[in-house]
Amino acid sequence: MKNLLLSILILVSYNSYSQNGEFKTYSNGLIYSTSTMSKLSKIVDSLNLKYKSCDYDKVFKSKSQTIGHVINIKTTNIKQLKKDLENQITFERFINKYPNADIKKEVLIVKFNYKNYKDEEITAFSEISPNDHYGLEIKKQHNPTLYKQKMKGTWIFKYYKKSDSSESAIHAFYFPNEFASRSLNQKYSSMIGYSDCLIDTTAVKFKKNAKTGWIDMPKNWLSFSENRKNKLLDKMRETKVVGSCSMDSSPRDHAINIAMLSAETTKWEIFLRSHLDIMNDRFDRVSDGSYALENRKTYIRELEELDINVVNLIFGISLRVENPAKNHYYGSISRIGRALTETQNRNEIEGLMLSMIEDATLDDYNRLLSYFLFLNYNHYIKNKVTKDKNIRKLKRSVTFLPNYLKSKIELKK
Repeated sequence: MKNLLLSILILVSYNSYSQNGEFKTYSNGLIYSTSTMSKLSKIVDSLNLKYKSCDYDKVFKSKSQTIGHVINIKTTNIKQLKKDLENQITFERFINKYPNADIKKEVLIVKFNYKNYKDEEITAFSEISPNDHYGLEIKKQHNPTLYKQKMKGTWIFKYYKKSDSSESAIHAFYFPNEFASRSLNQKYSSMIGYSDCLIDTTAVKFKKNAKTGWIDMPKNWLSFSENRKNKLLDKMRETKVVGSCSMDSSPRDHAINIAMLSAETTKWEIFLRSHLDIMNDRFDRVSDGSYALENRKTYIRELEELDINVVNLIFGISLRVENPAKNHYYGSISRIGRALTETQNRNEIEGLMLSMIEDATLDDYNRLLSYFLFLNYNHYIKNKVTKDKNIRKLKRSVTFLPNYLKSKIELKK
């Protein structure tokens, strides 16, 4: 009964909130008051001076990637198949021995290395499919040397045991060529450098050992002394809020509270991370349905009202690289695509996305991400004539992609 009442309260609160907009809007049409925006502008003025001393010339490298094959196979002789793959059977022998294998040739595979929530070292091999951005992914744990190993002519596979509903099966990658990473040209590297300088990679939003909970934002907080505002901000940063369901707006409310307090206390590095979290909807939730996404806005205009290069910032957090700065902020391609529909610089943004898709000097993974970014951007444009026109532009740009990618792309109006 208690859980039912809580769910009803959340839904009622959400519905009443949605009728008036997600957050309070001030007379300037923004979610931050004129006074707050003035303080942020002064910070930005000093940051622009600081940026001149940033590591503007650092060269970033693309994610390690290769063109490989995806194999899906079910067989009654699964033990022999596993043994063959473990012994690194040649691809030619494999084809002859297992003629019924489902083989998808020439796919883009990107390699990732990270630590999971248990602090375990994970190496992941991911197929990047041009049609839906999803494909086979194989993760390997407890092997910190795997990421740096030579992979040419080798197999990586995942074994699925027989169950009541399915036969035993193996999903595998075969790598005919070595993984490689290339340097991004100065135009793209400088975008990433700008985002790192602006966001400040030495800062984090939450303090170490922050605990799950909730901190109320007093209605009269603006009248607090500077010292009291700082103490309240510290409490907010010591607390992580987890959404109980899709309709629970508390994680985003908590982020806007942190953003407002950070702006009032001139802590730009905390403000920007909080605002970007709101834009990217980067929050923990117990569950999250797609039906709730429409009401979560992106608030790119608030950044455009400040004297910063929003285009460089947005693309700097959209590109994926092998050697990012520690705490580099990565944006969500789908959320950024939506945010760009609200930008004042649509023509510049569209031209840049399309040119990145066409740019043969840019690695294939980032070119595909630019393609996905444009698709997400166009999805949220409401004018059908504009959407159709953009699809025609995109079809032209896709022709510049390598054949193994463009041959798999199906664009429909």
